[in-house]
Amino acid sequence: MTNYKKISENIEGKEFTFETGKLAKQADGSVFAQIGDTQVLATVVSSHDAVDGDFLPLTVNYQEKAFAAGKIPGGFFKREGRPTEAETLICRLIDRPLRPMFPKDYNFPTQIIISVYSADDVNPPDVLALTAASAALTVSDIPWDDPIAAVRVGRVDGKLICNPSYEEIENADLNFIVAGSSDAILMVEGGADVAPEDDIINALMYGHEQIKKLIEFQKKLVSEDLTKREFAEKKVDESLVSSVDDIVANDISEAATIKSKQERSSKFKEIYSSAVLKLENNDNFDEKEVKSIFDKIRKNSIRNMMISKKTRIDGRGFEDIRDISSEITLLPRAHGSAVFTRGETQALVAVTLGSKEDQQRVDSLIGEEKKPFMLHYNFPPFSVGEVSMRLGTGRREIGHGELAKRAVKAILPGAEDFPYTIRIVSDVLESNGSSSMATVCGSSLSLMDAGVPVKAPVAGIAMGLIKEGDEYIILSDILGDEDHLGDMDFKVCGTSEGITALQMDIKIKGISKDIMKEALEQAKKGRNHILSEMAETISSQKDNISPFAPRITTIMVDPAKIKDIIGSGGKNIRKLIEDNNVKIDVDDTGRVNVIAVNEDDAKGALKDIAYIVRDIDVGEYYIGTVKRVLDFGAIVGLSPTMDGLIHVSELAKERVAKVTDILNEGDEVLVKCLEKGRDGKIRLSRKEALDQDIEKFRE
Repeated sequence: MTNYKKISENIEGKEFTFETGKLAKQADGSVFAQIGDTQVLATVVSSHDAVDGDFLPLTVNYQEKAFAAGKIPGGFFKREGRPTEAETLICRLIDRPLRPMFPKDYNFPTQIIISVYSADDVNPPDVLALTAASAALTVSDIPWDDPIAAVRVGRVDGKLICNPSYEEIENADLNFIVAGSSDAILMVEGGADVAPEDDIINALMYGHEQIKKLIEFQKKLVSEDLTKREFAEKKVDESLVSSVDDIVANDISEAATIKSKQERSSKFKEIYSSAVLKLENNDNFDEKEVKSIFDKIRKNSIRNMMISKKTRIDGRGFEDIRDISSEITLLPRAHGSAVFTRGETQALVAVTLGSKEDQQRVDSLIGEEKKPFMLHYNFPPFSVGEVSMRLGTGRREIGHGELAKRAVKAILPGAEDFPYTIRIVSDVLESNGSSSMATVCGSSLSLMDAGVPVKAPVAGIAMGLIKEGDEYIILSDILGDEDHLGDMDFKVCGTSEGITALQMDIKIKGISKDIMKEALEQAKKGRNHILSEMAETISSQKDNISPFAPRITTIMVDPAKIKDIIGSGGKNIRKLIEDNNVKIDVDDTGRVNVIAVNEDDAKGALKDIAYIVRDIDVGEYYIGTVKRVLDFGAIVGLSPTMDGLIHVSELAKERVAKVTDILNEGDEVLVKCLEKGRDGKIRLSRKEALDQDIEKFRE
C-alpha cells in the first residue's frame, strides 16, 4: 500500500479530508480522516491464512488517545489502558455494519484499528471512525464489497442536521447514528425525546442521502490499479449435503414446531447426533462440514416454514406477543424492584436512589462529566442454561445496557423536579430473545415502584424479518432462534406517544423504506400491547419513595449566600452535616439539596440553613445569641455572618444599670430589629420583644 492520495470535500457544511498512502503504509489499508480538528487513523490488516470454520474472525479496536485532546491520562500508570465503556460501544458500532459486507466465505482473521489522534470540542470522532474504517478496507486489497459510510442525524428546533456538533447534540430532541451502503441502510443506533414513527423514518432517509455522498467521496481514494486479493470460495460437497438432508430434513421440520426452547434445542442435538452416527463411516465424512450443513438445513427449514406455512416456531402469529407477567416490590430493601417475564425471557430489575455525590464521573476527550443516571445490564450464563467464565462485563452487556439506558433516560424527570442520582441494575434470569427489551420494561416498572415521577411508562420490543426474494414477513417479539436465522434485528423502545430508542442491524444488503415503515408500525402495535399488560401491575409512580431511600429536600437561596452556608474552609457546612446527620449538596445557582435518612434530620438541617441565610428586616422578631457584652450594650449574633447591637437603653422597660444584670455571653435572646443602616449596622431591641412568646419564633 504505497500510492499516495489526498481528497477533500464539503458535505452538508462539514469539510471532510481523507488521506491514504502516507501513514501506516505496512498495513493492508490505512486512511487518515479529518473533520474540523478531529482526526482519526483507520488501519486494517487481514491474514493470508484462513481459519477452520465458516465464520469471519473480525476484530475491531477503537481507541482514544489522551494527547488528542491535550490531556494526560489519570491514575498511577499515566497511559491509556483497557477500553472505556464509550470506546467499547464505538467498537460495536463500527463492527456491526462492516461485518455483513465481507464476502460470505471469507474466513481470514482481520483486524481493524481506529485511533483518535486529534479531538476538538466540536466534532465527535465516532461516525468519522466508522467511515474511515470503510475507506481503509476500500483502498486495501482485502476482498470487500462496496464502501459504506455513517452519519449522525440530529434534530434541533425542528431542523435535521447532518453530523451535528457536541453543542447541537446536547440541544437535539432526536439523535441517531445511521450507517449504510449506497443501496440501503444497514444499521441504526440512537434515541429521541418521544418522537413519532414518521419523524424517525424522515430522519433515517435524510441520513441515507448524506451517506451516499460520503460513499462517492471514498471511491475517489481508490487507486486505478488496485487489485483485490483472491481467495478460494468454500466448495460444498453436494453428495454430503444430499446425504445429510435425506437423514435430517423431516425430523428438523417436526422439531422446529416444538414450543419450548430447551426441548427444541435438545431435539435438534438428538437429530444431529443421530446423523453423525449414520454418516461417520462414509468416505467423505467430515464432522465440521456435517455440522455446517446441518445448521444451514435447520435455518432454511424454519425460514421456509414461516414463508410457506405462515407459522412461527412457537405457533404464534407474526404480530403476536408472548405471554407477559410482571411483579413489583419483590426486593423489600431495594428502593424499587420488578420482575418482567415475556415468554421464556425474564429480567429482575432493581432501582437505587442516591445523592449528587453518587453520580458517575466519566473522563473523556471532551472533559470530565458527571452522570446522574446509570443502567447496568448483566447476562449471566445460567440465563441460557450454559456454563462460562465470568471475567467482567462483556461488550454485549455494555451494548445492551446502553440501548436500555437510552430508552429509559427519555422518561426520567429533570434534576430540578427529582434531584436524585438513579442507578438501575438488570439481571437477566432467563433468555430466549429480547432480554434488552425486557430490561427496558422491567426498568420502567421498577422506577414507578421506586416512586420516581417518570413522564410516562416505556416498553421495548424486538422485531425480526424473513425475506426471500420479493416476499417477506415481519415478526413481532422475536425468539432467540428467530433472531439467529432472520435477516434483521430491529429493537424499538418508546411510550404510547412515540419512540425513545432504536437499534437496527441488517444482515442482508439492506431493506427498503416501505419495509422499515411497516416494521415500525407493527412494532408500535406490539409496544402498546406490552404497555397495557404492564399497566395491570402498575401504571404510574407510587406516591412515596421507599422508606429505605434517602430523603432529598431542595430549597433555593440567594446565590450570594452559598459562601455563608459553606463557611470559611468549609467550616459551616461540615458543622451542618455533623450536627444533623445529613449530606448537603450546593451549587452556584443557589440550589441546596439536603439528603437525610429521616425527616427529623432533614428538618433540623433546613432550620440551621434558614438561620444562616436569613435576611433581617426592620420590624421583625428574631432569636439570637449574645456574642459579646459591652459597657453600653450587647452584640447579638443573628446568623453566622450577621450581628446586631442592643443598646443598654433597649434591654428592658426599666432603667438598666449594668448590661450583665440582664444578659451574659451565650444567652439566647428574642429581639426586634429597629433599624438597618446603610453601613450594614443593625440596631436591635430586647425591650420591644418582651411581650412576645419566644417559642413562637423557634420554627
